[in-house]
Amino acid sequence: MKRYVLIVILAVLAFGMNAQNADVLTLDSCFALAKANNAQFKTNKLQIEQAQQVKKQVFTKYFPQVSANYIGYYAVNPLIQYGVDQFGSDEFGQILKAIIETLNEMGAGIPTEVGFMHQGQSISATAIQPIYTGGRIANGNKLAKLGIQAAELNAEVTERDVLENIESTYYLVLGLQAKVETLESALALIDSLDRKVDVALKAGIITKNDKLRVAMKRNELKATQLQLNNGISLASQLLCQQIGIGYPEGGLTLQDDLANSKNMFVENDEFVRPEIQLLQLQIDAEMFYKRMARGEALPEIGVGAAISYGNMIQKFYKGNAIFFARVQIPITQWWETSYKIKQHNLKIEQYEVMQKDLTEKMSLQEKQAYNQMIEAQALLDSDNAALEMAQENYRVASLNYQAGVNTVTDVLEANALLLQAQNAITDREISYVSARRRYHDLTGK
Repeated sequence: MKRYVLIVILAVLAFGMNAQNADVLTLDSCFALAKANNAQFKTNKLQIEQAQQVKKQVFTKYFPQVSANYIGYYAVNPLIQYGVDQFGSDEFGQILKAIIETLNEMGAGIPTEVGFMHQGQSISATAIQPIYTGGRIANGNKLAKLGIQAAELNAEVTERDVLENIESTYYLVLGLQAKVETLESALALIDSLDRKVDVALKAGIITKNDKLRVAMKRNELKATQLQLNNGISLASQLLCQQIGIGYPEGGLTLQDDLANSKNMFVENDEFVRPEIQLLQLQIDAEMFYKRMARGEALPEIGVGAAISYGNMIQKFYKGNAIFFARVQIPITQWWETSYKIKQHNLKIEQYEVMQKDLTEKMSLQEKQAYNQMIEAQALLDSDNAALEMAQENYRVASLNYQAGVNTVTDVLEANALLLQAQNAITDREISYVSARRRYHDLTGK
């Protein structure tokens, strides 16, 4: 029994630890949640599925097209009527009329008029198998396949942009939280200075003006703290919206993985920008469109069969079946097709110009991203050196104040410079990671 109780306790503790860890969001977990919940990701999946359905639709053109029909009719007067008046005026016709009239006088009751197709109905089914359509079916299937590739590439571009925005928001929250922690340290230093000022004021070494300066500085930092907390709340809600989760009452807890983020990028030697691939797909698609346009001017061959059952003509039901072949040769279509082909050739030329232009622009974009990454690293190194100087400056200012060499104003100024240097480090680290991510997304390096 004791062993079972121990197992239950350990299970409860493990569950509590897992629940606690689940409340801490990492950048990777934000990415995973976004891929499952973000509206843009869901839209991309639906677009890819739509393109797949289009491909399935076009594939059905390879198979026979089967249709079923029903027709029924009722005529006020028979559609075909024939009587003694239609026998003709020749000798044979006159003889037939005379015979019928004689028989009717004897009570034979032979009708002088006969009608056909007074009413009827029929059920039929037709199947047509295309044999040759000028390559339109084959090219249509290739186009549908390109449509799937284009949808996937569009999703890749969208995914990159959405994840960049999520990362930017994630580090915005982290940066604001880091600034709040730095501000709390600055407030602790102000409280320590305030106690020293109280001692000096009681000793008559300083005036109440110094006490007032310290109080004003504290109020200024408190106001900044309130602004930062409001910014954290808004940025956290934006992050929740981006990754598709509800905003928790206690706020978000994010893992500070800035240090790991600097080294998490894996180089991809086979990386090709999806924008270039999309333009190449457009060129390929125009090639297929041109072939389909040419196919409209080529002969179309098909075979088919039809079966029917009904009493459309006779008064009794009867079934029938026919087999047929169809050859359609367009005559005037060549005129229109020649202009269509020229149009597609011009589009291909247009996309090739756009592809060359985009390649040059992306090359400049990649160089700019590289320069921004290098600049961010250089500024981060410079700010680290400035932080060391600010820390030393504040230490010296505090010691000189205790020795009576510096004033409260000097200490407050040194504190402000230290706070500024600490915040700059946070901003530079985020700027570097963002620039590194951008360079990796554009180059795969």
